[in-house]
Formats: sequence, C-alpha cells, structure tokens
Amino acid sequence: MFSAVARTVHRHLEVDGVRVFYRESLPDRADAPVLLLLHGFPSGSHQFRRLIDVLGSRYRLIAPDYPGFGHTQVPDGFTYSFDRLADITEGFIKLLDLDRFVMYVFDFGAPIGFRIAERHPEWIAGLVVQNGNAYEEGLSEAARGILSLTPQTPGGQDAIQGMLTLDGTRSQYETGVTSPDLIAPEGWTLDQSFLDLPGRKEAQQALIFDYHSNIEHYDAWQAWLRRHTPPTLITWGSHDPFFPEPGAHAYLRDLPDAELHLFDTGHFALETHLPEIAPLIADFLDRAWK
Repeated sequence: MFSAVARTVHRHLEVDGVRVFYRESLPDRADAPVLLLLHGFPSGSHQFRRLIDVLGSRYRLIAPDYPGFGHTQVPDGFTYSFDRLADITEGFIKLLDLDRFVMYVFDFGAPIGFRIAERHPEWIAGLVVQNGNAYEEGLSEAARGILSLTPQTPGGQDAIQGMLTLDGTRSQYETGVTSPDLIAPEGWTLDQSFLDLPGRKEAQQALIFDYHSNIEHYDAWQAWLRRHTPPTLITWGSHDPFFPEPGAHAYLRDLPDAELHLFDTGHFALETHLPEIAPLIADFLDRAWK
C-alpha cells in the first residue's frame, strides 16, 4: 500500500525574525490532503522522518521545527513561551498559504496546535492526536511534579536540567516501551545534540516553567472541541510516563465520535508502532479531507 518512498524537501521560511526550518513531502497529486505535523519535547521535525517517507508520496506532509528546537534559528532576545511558539507557527502556516489541513498534535504540539485552532477554526479539517494532552486526568504524577515548578521553586532549575541530559532524553523514548530494541538510538541522540547547542537548555527551561499556561487553557480547548467537533483520530502510547492513557479516553467526553487506538508502548509511539499507526492516519486523512 505504501511502497513508494516520498520525495522530501528541507527549507527555511522567515517568520518575524525567526528562520523556521521545515520538512515537506512532494506528493504525486497536486490536490493531496495536507497533514501539518507538530512535534514534541525535546524533539523536532526529524521525529516524523519515517512517517513522511511512508505517507509523503500520497499526502502533503509538512513538519516545522519550533523556535528553540531542531534547525530553526532565532534572533537574540527571543522570548520562549507557548504563545510565542504558536505565533511563529501561525505565521509559518500563513506564509505557506495553508488554509485547510489536518493537524497532528503530539506532546508540545498539542498546546501549540490548540492555540492555532482557537484562532483559526476554519483551517482545521481534522485532528490526529498522539499523546498530546488537553485534560487534567492526562497528567501523570511525574508530569504534575515537573510542571508545577516555577523559577522560584527551590531546586526547580536543577530538576529541569536533569531532564535535559542524555540519560534523561533517552528515558523519554524508552520508558514504558516493552521492546526497547525497536527504538533506533538516532532519535534520542539527535535530540540531545540539539539540546546541547548554546541557549537550547535555557529555552526548554523557560517553556517548562510556562507549561502552567497550557493547563489553564484546558477548559477553553475542551469547549472548542465540543463546539467545532473536528473529525479526530487518537493514537496513544498507553504507558506514557507523562501523559497516561486516561488522557486519551478523556477526549471522548467532548468528541464521542473520535476514533481511539491504544498501543502497548510509551511516549514516542511512532518509534515502535509506525506500521500500525501509518495506515490508520492514511485512512483517516482520506475520510476527513472529504
């Protein structure tokens, strides 16, 4: 079904002084459905490389790096917050003249994507939610502990810096995974190479301190889902140490017609279950786009 490997281009767009790097597949059809891929922490657009290879000849897949991630370059003095990341991503979408797309939200991609959806509901043809949380019950005790930290919390900065080490990054990929040998080491080693660039750990620290702003938006995002009822596919790693399985089921309160698929894996479900998840996304794109 997906025998052809997609052609992919790698480009930059200038958005409000930020040089946004992105990957874009070149599908065989000019009118192919569009899937905007919003990555998570502490990764980047490279986390979608295999998905783009598999689906990109049939669909237009677009994956940007946010400011503070991957190959995107920011000017001196850039303020890292989820509002600003959403601003830059919104500007990126406008520069590409995207006026309708299915949005894939994963981890940090959920709070960025839902901000964009609130601003432009007319853009959203559907949602693919993969371990992207918008509910209180989707926060594990470990996540609540980290996300409750503030710059004034004694030892808070040290706790965050401990997450940004090679061991911390690797554990995000492997925790909850029943077969760690399915996870290629390039993912977490590449993530760490970007984290080790000047200013990157400070950027991640600022975003973790700002994460409370996302939790404060949960009620509004849930109301948006009830109001607009976008077609939604939920694919979720059940053993995610940060966003556990109840966060997936919670979407069904507001989107009772959503499709829910749970997988016996951790946070980065595409790393271990791409062969199962990619056909679900393809089928969903065909239906949602109509």
